[in-house]
Amino acid sequence: MADKNSSLSPTPETKKIVIVGAGIIGASLGYYLSRRSDIAVTLLERDTPNAGASGHSFAWANAFGKDPREYHTLNRRSLDMWYRLAHQLDADIGIHYGGEMRWESNPQRAAQLRQRIQQIQKWGYPCRLITPDEMLVLEPDLQPGTVLAASLSEADIHIETDPFIDVCLRQACEAGAVVHSQTEVTGFVIRNGSVTAVKTSDGEFPCDVVVLASGVQTTELASLAEAHIPQQRSPGIVIKTTPCAEILHNVAVIHAPPKDGNHQHLHLRQLADGSLRIGQGTQEGINRDDSQGHADALLTRAKTYLPAIADAKAIPTPVGYRPMPLDGFPVLGFTKAMPNLYIALMHSGVTLAPLVGEMATLEIVDGVRLDWFAPYRPERFG
Repeated sequence: MADKNSSLSPTPETKKIVIVGAGIIGASLGYYLSRRSDIAVTLLERDTPNAGASGHSFAWANAFGKDPREYHTLNRRSLDMWYRLAHQLDADIGIHYGGEMRWESNPQRAAQLRQRIQQIQKWGYPCRLITPDEMLVLEPDLQPGTVLAASLSEADIHIETDPFIDVCLRQACEAGAVVHSQTEVTGFVIRNGSVTAVKTSDGEFPCDVVVLASGVQTTELASLAEAHIPQQRSPGIVIKTTPCAEILHNVAVIHAPPKDGNHQHLHLRQLADGSLRIGQGTQEGINRDDSQGHADALLTRAKTYLPAIADAKAIPTPVGYRPMPLDGFPVLGFTKAMPNLYIALMHSGVTLAPLVGEMATLEIVDGVRLDWFAPYRPERFG
């Protein structure tokens, strides 16, 4: 990214904000902050944008399995905000519309799905039970096998994180932001109880506010500024494939049941270039098998439901370590230990990116404390 020109250089009145991390949360924050006047935004990325957890994510934006209700509502709000953000950016940001379809072939799991749909319908989530015939109308290439219950969550989408992050960072830079890739943060300059500069492998970056949107690195970096932000280790695998013919004609994401007790649920989405992203289990599940054999097995299972995948080849991807706060919920807000250090850490980064980008900007620039973020403050960890 190019440096700012002289006309955009910070003045003494300009508030200097340094964001550590240029994944989906850092990019969203960079975009929203750069839209404000008298704000100088610098993003520091130790690798390249989208190289971390964002690039390994299944990238399904949803509020389907998000409990309790206040957390469901936070995700639902953000899911709806994706549509407005797409309009604001006015560019191809890799959104795939059409909702999420799932079904169950096990009686107990089918009953659980029906109960789940009834619950989140009461919460106002646009989802419904559908028949096997409706499934095939939506996806005629699907061979679902036994269907005891099926559902469609119509507002759900999936995101291609590369184009989204690229567009956010490009528009942020056009507004005056600067992005430094291959720049690792090594510490902070702390004076009078506040961070005054961010130390990196390329020198120091003065700041009035520093935002940690650094995913799994957040715990280590926060500790350098005397803040305690604990995380779980959360390894996961989402495999890629070579391009194939269009297999998802209407829905954005499918979740298919396991064929037997030895396997987990399968989730699948298709990108604009025809390639697939396939994972198994839940997004919170632990999976460290990044072998070719595991990738081939996932693709073989997908082909039993979607034979039109045909000759696509599985491409194993390395284990991706996902951000996962210790209690599973987002960490959002300034820390008590360092009052100008803002934490933006969460597992559901793809779903929450629009809301966190826009609402954290209100907190950082306007000095408000959002009621929406009250359950997710860093001080809950002591």
